Amino acid sequence: MIWIWGSFVAFVLLLLALDLGVFHRQAHVVKTKEALAWSAVWITLGLAFTGVVYFLYESHWHGIGLTTDLMSVTAANPLGHNDGGAAALKFLTGYLIEKSLSVDNIFVIAMVFGMLKVPALYRHRVLFWGILGALAMRAVMIAVGTQLIMRFTWIIYVFGGILILTALKMLFVKDDGSDPMGSSLLRWARKVLPVTDRYHGEHFMVKAGTQASHAAPVPGANEEVDRAVDRAPHGTWMITPLFLALIVVEFTDLVFAVDSIPAIFAITTDPFLVFTSNVFAMLGLRSLYFALEGMIDKFHHLKTALALVLILVGVKMMTHSWLKDILGANFNLWVLLMVVAILGGGVIASLASPDENKRRA
Repeated sequence: MIWIWGSFVAFVLLLLALDLGVFHRQAHVVKTKEALAWSAVWITLGLAFTGVVYFLYESHWHGIGLTTDLMSVTAANPLGHNDGGAAALKFLTGYLIEKSLSVDNIFVIAMVFGMLKVPALYRHRVLFWGILGALAMRAVMIAVGTQLIMRFTWIIYVFGGILILTALKMLFVKDDGSDPMGSSLLRWARKVLPVTDRYHGEHFMVKAGTQASHAAPVPGANEEVDRAVDRAPHGTWMITPLFLALIVVEFTDLVFAVDSIPAIFAITTDPFLVFTSNVFAMLGLRSLYFALEGMIDKFHHLKTALALVLILVGVKMMTHSWLKDILGANFNLWVLLMVVAILGGGVIASLASPDENKRRA
Protein backbone atom coordinates (compact mmCIF):
# COMPACT_ATOMS: atom_id res chain seq x y z
CA MET A 1 0.00 0.00 0.00
CA ILE A 2 2.82 2.43 0.88
CA TRP A 3 4.48 1.63 -2.45
CA ILE A 4 1.28 2.59 -4.31
CA TRP A 5 0.95 5.89 -2.41
CA GLY A 6 4.62 6.72 -2.99
CA SER A 7 4.37 5.97 -6.71
CA PHE A 8 1.31 8.19 -7.10
CA VAL A 9 2.89 11.11 -5.24
CA ALA A 10 6.07 10.76 -7.32
CA PHE A 11 3.97 10.74 -10.50
CA VAL A 12 2.16 13.93 -9.47
CA LEU A 13 5.44 15.67 -8.58
CA LEU A 14 6.82 14.67 -11.99
CA LEU A 15 3.78 16.19 -13.71
CA LEU A 16 4.17 19.42 -11.75
CA ALA A 17 7.90 19.60 -12.50
CA LEU A 18 7.24 19.16 -16.23
CA ASP A 19 4.47 21.75 -16.10
CA LEU A 20 6.50 24.53 -14.50
CA GLY A 21 10.05 23.55 -15.42
CA VAL A 22 9.53 22.60 -19.07
CA PHE A 23 6.21 23.68 -20.58
CA HIS A 24 5.83 26.95 -18.64
CA ARG A 25 9.44 27.85 -17.92
CA GLN A 26 9.03 31.25 -19.55
CA ALA A 27 6.31 33.50 -18.13
CA HIS A 28 3.68 34.26 -20.77
CA VAL A 29 0.02 35.15 -21.05
CA VAL A 30 -1.97 31.92 -21.35
CA LYS A 31 -4.39 32.22 -24.26
CA THR A 32 -7.77 30.49 -24.36
CA LYS A 33 -6.68 28.04 -27.08
CA GLU A 34 -3.65 26.93 -25.05
CA ALA A 35 -5.75 26.69 -21.88
CA LEU A 36 -8.35 24.51 -23.60
CA ALA A 37 -5.61 22.20 -24.88
CA TRP A 38 -4.09 21.83 -21.42
CA SER A 39 -7.55 21.32 -19.89
CA ALA A 40 -8.06 18.45 -22.33
CA VAL A 41 -4.70 16.96 -21.27
CA TRP A 42 -5.49 17.11 -17.54
CA ILE A 43 -9.04 15.79 -17.99
CA THR A 44 -7.73 12.93 -20.15
CA LEU A 45 -5.19 12.04 -17.45
CA GLY A 46 -7.91 12.08 -14.80
CA LEU A 47 -10.25 9.88 -16.83
CA ALA A 48 -7.41 7.53 -17.79
CA PHE A 49 -6.55 7.07 -14.13
CA THR A 50 -10.00 5.48 -13.72
CA GLY A 51 -8.56 2.46 -15.56
CA VAL A 52 -5.58 2.37 -13.20
CA VAL A 53 -7.95 2.43 -10.22
CA TYR A 54 -9.93 -0.47 -11.69
CA PHE A 55 -6.79 -2.55 -12.17
CA LEU A 56 -5.42 -1.84 -8.68
CA TYR A 57 -8.67 -2.57 -6.86
CA GLU A 58 -9.78 -5.53 -8.95
CA SER A 59 -6.60 -7.41 -8.10
CA HIS A 60 -6.32 -5.80 -4.62
CA TRP A 61 -2.70 -5.07 -5.44
CA HIS A 62 -0.65 -4.65 -2.24
CA GLY A 63 -3.90 -4.94 -0.26
CA ILE A 64 -5.54 -1.85 -1.76
CA GLY A 65 -9.32 -1.90 -1.52
CA LEU A 66 -9.33 -4.18 1.51
CA THR A 67 -9.75 -1.33 4.00
CA THR A 68 -13.27 -0.63 5.20
CA ASP A 69 -15.17 1.90 3.11
CA LEU A 70 -18.20 2.94 5.14
CA MET A 71 -20.02 3.86 1.92
CA SER A 72 -19.68 0.25 0.71
CA VAL A 73 -20.84 -1.55 3.84
CA THR A 74 -23.90 -3.70 3.06
CA ALA A 75 -25.30 -7.02 4.22
CA ALA A 76 -23.56 -8.67 1.27
CA ASN A 77 -20.33 -6.71 1.87
CA PRO A 78 -20.09 -6.26 5.66
CA LEU A 79 -16.38 -5.37 5.54
CA GLY A 80 -16.95 -2.57 3.02
CA HIS A 81 -14.31 -3.72 0.52
CA ASN A 82 -14.13 -2.15 -2.96
CA ASP A 83 -13.60 -4.21 -6.10
CA GLY A 84 -12.41 -2.72 -9.39
CA GLY A 85 -15.81 -1.66 -10.71
CA ALA A 86 -16.98 -0.06 -7.46
CA ALA A 87 -13.66 1.78 -6.95
CA ALA A 88 -13.54 3.08 -10.53
CA LEU A 89 -17.12 4.36 -10.31
CA LYS A 90 -16.45 6.07 -6.98
CA PHE A 91 -13.25 7.67 -8.29
CA LEU A 92 -15.05 8.95 -11.39
CA THR A 93 -17.96 10.33 -9.35
CA GLY A 94 -15.64 11.97 -6.83
CA TYR A 95 -13.50 13.43 -9.61
CA LEU A 96 -16.55 14.95 -11.33
CA ILE A 97 -17.86 16.43 -8.07
CA GLU A 98 -14.49 17.90 -7.09
CA LYS A 99 -13.97 19.24 -10.61
CA SER A 100 -17.36 20.95 -10.60
CA LEU A 101 -16.83 22.44 -7.14
CA SER A 102 -13.47 23.84 -8.29
CA VAL A 103 -15.38 26.04 -10.76
CA ASP A 104 -16.77 28.01 -7.80
CA ASN A 105 -13.19 28.45 -6.63
CA ILE A 106 -12.33 29.89 -10.05
CA PHE A 107 -14.98 32.61 -9.64
CA VAL A 108 -13.30 33.80 -6.44
CA ILE A 109 -9.77 33.58 -7.87
CA ALA A 110 -10.89 35.74 -10.81
CA MET A 111 -12.19 38.38 -8.36
CA VAL A 112 -8.93 38.27 -6.37
CA PHE A 113 -6.82 38.75 -9.48
CA GLY A 114 -9.03 41.64 -10.54
CA MET A 115 -8.93 43.26 -7.11
CA LEU A 116 -5.13 43.06 -6.92
CA LYS A 117 -4.69 43.83 -10.64
CA VAL A 118 -2.42 40.82 -11.04
CA PRO A 119 -0.78 41.02 -14.49
CA ALA A 120 -1.95 38.23 -16.79
CA LEU A 121 1.71 37.42 -17.45
CA TYR A 122 2.21 36.09 -13.90
CA ARG A 123 -1.16 34.55 -13.07
CA HIS A 124 -0.04 31.05 -14.03
CA ARG A 125 2.84 31.27 -11.54
CA VAL A 126 0.48 32.26 -8.71
CA LEU A 127 -1.93 29.46 -9.57
CA PHE A 128 0.86 26.87 -9.83
CA TRP A 129 2.30 27.52 -6.38
CA GLY A 130 -1.15 28.12 -4.94
CA ILE A 131 -2.39 24.74 -6.11
CA LEU A 132 0.81 23.02 -4.95
CA GLY A 133 0.18 24.38 -1.47
CA ALA A 134 -3.50 23.46 -1.75
CA LEU A 135 -2.61 19.83 -2.52
CA ALA A 136 -0.50 19.67 0.65
CA MET A 137 -3.29 21.19 2.76
CA ARG A 138 -5.89 18.85 1.32
CA ALA A 139 -3.68 15.83 1.97
CA VAL A 140 -3.59 16.80 5.66
CA MET A 141 -7.34 17.45 5.78
CA ILE A 142 -8.11 14.13 4.08
CA ALA A 143 -5.87 12.25 6.53
CA VAL A 144 -7.52 13.94 9.50
CA GLY A 145 -11.02 13.52 8.07
CA THR A 146 -10.47 9.82 7.38
CA GLN A 147 -9.32 9.19 10.94
CA LEU A 148 -12.28 11.10 12.35
CA ILE A 149 -14.75 9.11 10.28
CA MET A 150 -13.16 5.79 11.21
CA ARG A 151 -13.17 6.61 14.92
CA PHE A 152 -16.42 8.56 15.12
CA THR A 153 -18.82 7.32 12.43
CA TRP A 154 -21.46 9.86 13.50
CA ILE A 155 -19.29 12.63 12.06
CA ILE A 156 -20.57 11.57 8.63
CA TYR A 157 -23.86 13.26 9.52
CA VAL A 158 -21.97 16.40 10.60
CA PHE A 159 -20.22 16.53 7.22
CA GLY A 160 -23.52 16.00 5.44
CA GLY A 161 -25.08 18.86 7.41
CA ILE A 162 -22.15 21.14 6.50
CA LEU A 163 -22.72 20.43 2.80
CA ILE A 164 -26.45 21.16 2.99
CA LEU A 165 -25.94 24.39 4.96
CA THR A 166 -23.29 25.52 2.48
CA ALA A 167 -25.65 24.79 -0.41
CA LEU A 168 -28.46 26.77 1.20
CA LYS A 169 -26.08 29.69 1.70
CA MET A 170 -25.11 29.55 -1.99
CA LEU A 171 -28.78 29.54 -2.97
CA PHE A 172 -30.16 32.26 -0.72
CA VAL A 173 -27.26 34.55 0.28
CA LYS A 174 -26.43 37.01 -2.49
CA ASP A 175 -22.77 37.74 -3.18
CA ASP A 176 -22.07 40.77 -5.36
CA GLY A 177 -18.33 40.07 -5.43
CA SER A 178 -17.43 43.47 -3.95
CA ASP A 179 -15.62 41.87 -1.03
CA PRO A 180 -13.92 38.72 -2.34
CA MET A 181 -12.94 35.92 -0.03
CA GLY A 182 -9.77 36.82 1.79
CA SER A 183 -9.96 40.62 1.45
CA SER A 184 -9.75 40.98 5.23
CA LEU A 185 -6.62 38.84 5.09
CA LEU A 186 -5.17 41.25 2.52
CA ARG A 187 -5.86 44.27 4.71
CA TRP A 188 -4.21 42.54 7.64
CA ALA A 189 -1.16 41.57 5.55
CA ARG A 190 -0.63 45.14 4.35
CA LYS A 191 -0.73 46.41 7.94
CA VAL A 192 1.71 43.97 9.54
CA LEU A 193 4.00 42.88 6.68
CA PRO A 194 6.49 44.85 4.56
CA VAL A 195 4.72 45.00 1.20
CA THR A 196 6.02 46.70 -1.93
CA ASP A 197 3.86 49.28 -3.69
CA ARG A 198 3.96 47.52 -7.04
CA TYR A 199 4.79 44.24 -8.76
CA HIS A 200 8.41 43.29 -9.37
CA GLY A 201 8.20 40.90 -12.27
CA GLU A 202 7.46 37.33 -11.20
CA HIS A 203 9.16 37.76 -7.80
CA PHE A 204 7.21 36.92 -4.65
CA MET A 205 9.85 38.67 -2.53
CA VAL A 206 12.52 41.31 -3.19
CA LYS A 207 15.36 42.73 -1.14
CA ALA A 208 15.53 46.52 -0.86
CA GLY A 209 18.55 47.97 -2.60
CA THR A 210 19.15 45.01 -4.93
CA GLN A 211 18.79 44.83 -8.68
CA ALA A 212 15.54 42.84 -8.36
CA SER A 213 13.94 45.57 -6.24
CA HIS A 214 14.64 48.14 -8.96
CA ALA A 215 13.50 46.00 -11.87
CA ALA A 216 11.39 47.63 -14.54
CA PRO A 217 7.67 47.71 -13.66
CA VAL A 218 5.35 45.28 -15.38
CA PRO A 219 3.00 46.62 -18.06
CA GLY A 220 0.13 48.51 -16.50
CA ALA A 221 1.97 49.43 -13.29
CA ASN A 222 0.82 52.73 -11.81
CA GLU A 223 4.28 54.06 -10.97
CA GLU A 224 7.86 53.47 -11.99
CA VAL A 225 9.30 54.14 -8.53
CA ASP A 226 8.41 51.84 -5.66
CA ARG A 227 8.29 54.24 -2.72
CA ALA A 228 7.88 51.43 -0.18
CA VAL A 229 11.14 49.84 -1.33
CA ASP A 230 12.94 53.20 -1.32
CA ARG A 231 11.85 53.84 2.27
CA ALA A 232 12.91 50.40 3.51
CA PRO A 233 16.41 49.88 4.98
CA HIS A 234 18.96 48.43 2.57
CA GLY A 235 18.81 44.63 2.50
CA THR A 236 15.28 44.36 3.96
CA TRP A 237 13.24 41.53 2.50
CA MET A 238 9.82 42.67 1.30
CA ILE A 239 6.90 40.74 -0.14
CA THR A 240 5.27 41.84 -3.38
CA PRO A 241 1.55 42.05 -4.23
CA LEU A 242 2.11 38.82 -6.18
CA PHE A 243 2.80 37.06 -2.88
CA LEU A 244 -0.36 38.59 -1.41
CA ALA A 245 -2.29 37.11 -4.32
CA LEU A 246 -0.72 33.74 -3.52
CA ILE A 247 -1.77 34.06 0.14
CA VAL A 248 -5.38 34.74 -0.84
CA VAL A 249 -5.45 31.87 -3.36
CA GLU A 250 -4.22 29.51 -0.62
CA PHE A 251 -6.72 30.92 1.89
CA THR A 252 -9.68 30.62 -0.47
CA ASP A 253 -8.83 27.02 -1.31
CA LEU A 254 -8.62 26.23 2.40
CA VAL A 255 -12.13 27.63 2.81
CA PHE A 256 -13.48 25.76 -0.21
CA ALA A 257 -11.84 22.54 0.98
CA VAL A 258 -14.20 22.63 3.97
CA ASP A 259 -16.99 21.97 1.43
CA SER A 260 -15.23 19.76 -1.10
CA ILE A 261 -13.57 17.31 1.29
CA PRO A 262 -16.89 16.33 2.97
CA ALA A 263 -18.41 16.08 -0.51
CA ILE A 264 -16.00 13.36 -1.58
CA PHE A 265 -16.45 11.56 1.75
CA ALA A 266 -20.12 11.28 0.77
CA ILE A 267 -19.00 9.06 -2.13
CA THR A 268 -16.25 7.06 -0.44
CA THR A 269 -14.20 7.01 2.75
CA ASP A 270 -11.34 5.14 1.07
CA PRO A 271 -8.39 7.57 1.56
CA PHE A 272 -6.68 6.66 -1.73
CA LEU A 273 -9.82 7.31 -3.79
CA VAL A 274 -10.49 10.54 -1.88
CA PHE A 275 -6.95 11.84 -2.35
CA THR A 276 -6.47 10.86 -6.00
CA SER A 277 -9.81 12.30 -7.12
CA ASN A 278 -8.96 15.56 -5.33
CA VAL A 279 -5.48 15.70 -6.86
CA PHE A 280 -6.63 15.21 -10.45
CA ALA A 281 -9.40 17.78 -9.99
CA MET A 282 -6.89 20.31 -8.62
CA LEU A 283 -4.20 19.64 -11.25
CA GLY A 284 -6.45 20.92 -14.01
CA LEU A 285 -7.60 23.97 -12.08
CA ARG A 286 -4.98 26.33 -13.60
CA SER A 287 -5.80 25.55 -17.22
CA LEU A 288 -9.52 25.53 -16.42
CA TYR A 289 -9.19 29.03 -14.96
CA PHE A 290 -7.61 30.40 -18.12
CA ALA A 291 -10.12 28.55 -20.31
CA LEU A 292 -13.10 30.02 -18.42
CA GLU A 293 -11.57 33.40 -17.51
CA GLY A 294 -13.34 35.25 -20.29
CA MET A 295 -16.58 33.27 -20.02
CA ILE A 296 -17.20 33.23 -16.26
CA ASP A 297 -20.09 35.70 -16.45
CA LYS A 298 -21.91 33.50 -18.96
CA PHE A 299 -22.39 30.64 -16.47
CA HIS A 300 -24.62 32.55 -14.05
CA HIS A 301 -26.80 29.50 -13.32
CA LEU A 302 -23.84 27.24 -12.55
CA LYS A 303 -23.70 28.38 -8.92
CA THR A 304 -27.27 27.14 -8.44
CA ALA A 305 -26.32 23.81 -10.03
CA LEU A 306 -23.32 23.48 -7.70
CA ALA A 307 -25.56 24.16 -4.70
CA LEU A 308 -27.93 21.41 -5.85
CA VAL A 309 -24.98 19.03 -6.21
CA LEU A 310 -23.94 19.81 -2.63
CA ILE A 311 -27.49 19.14 -1.41
CA LEU A 312 -27.51 15.85 -3.33
CA VAL A 313 -24.24 14.59 -1.85
CA GLY A 314 -25.14 15.94 1.60
CA VAL A 315 -28.44 14.04 1.62
CA LYS A 316 -26.67 10.98 0.19
CA MET A 317 -24.11 11.14 2.99
CA MET A 318 -26.76 11.29 5.71
CA THR A 319 -29.06 8.61 4.23
CA HIS A 320 -26.60 6.33 2.38
CA SER A 321 -27.73 3.09 4.11
CA TRP A 322 -31.40 3.75 3.39
CA LEU A 323 -30.76 4.80 -0.22
CA LYS A 324 -28.68 1.69 -0.89
CA ASP A 325 -31.64 -0.49 0.04
CA ILE A 326 -33.86 1.46 -2.37
CA LEU A 327 -31.51 1.92 -5.34
CA GLY A 328 -29.67 -1.37 -5.02
CA ALA A 329 -26.26 -2.31 -6.42
CA ASN A 330 -26.20 0.54 -8.95
CA PHE A 331 -26.50 3.12 -6.19
CA ASN A 332 -23.28 5.04 -7.04
CA LEU A 333 -24.06 4.96 -10.76
CA TRP A 334 -27.36 6.74 -10.10
CA VAL A 335 -25.54 9.36 -8.04
CA LEU A 336 -23.05 9.92 -10.87
CA LEU A 337 -25.83 10.31 -13.46
CA MET A 338 -27.71 12.76 -11.24
CA VAL A 339 -24.56 14.89 -10.76
CA VAL A 340 -23.98 14.96 -14.53
CA ALA A 341 -27.62 15.89 -15.15
CA ILE A 342 -27.58 18.74 -12.62
CA LEU A 343 -24.32 20.23 -13.90
CA GLY A 344 -25.36 19.84 -17.52
CA GLY A 345 -28.67 21.50 -16.75
CA GLY A 346 -26.88 24.45 -15.12
CA VAL A 347 -24.65 24.96 -18.16
CA ILE A 348 -27.53 24.67 -20.63
CA ALA A 349 -29.71 27.04 -18.60
CA SER A 350 -26.87 29.59 -18.45
CA LEU A 351 -26.28 29.49 -22.20
CA ALA A 352 -30.00 29.51 -23.03
CA SER A 353 -30.94 32.50 -20.85
CA PRO A 354 -28.71 35.60 -20.59
CA ASP A 355 -27.97 37.14 -17.22
CA GLU A 356 -30.72 39.56 -16.10
CA ASN A 357 -28.23 42.37 -15.47
CA LYS A 358 -26.79 42.06 -18.99
CA ARG A 359 -30.30 41.92 -20.44
CA ARG A 360 -31.17 45.20 -18.75
CA ALA A 361 -27.92 46.76 -19.93
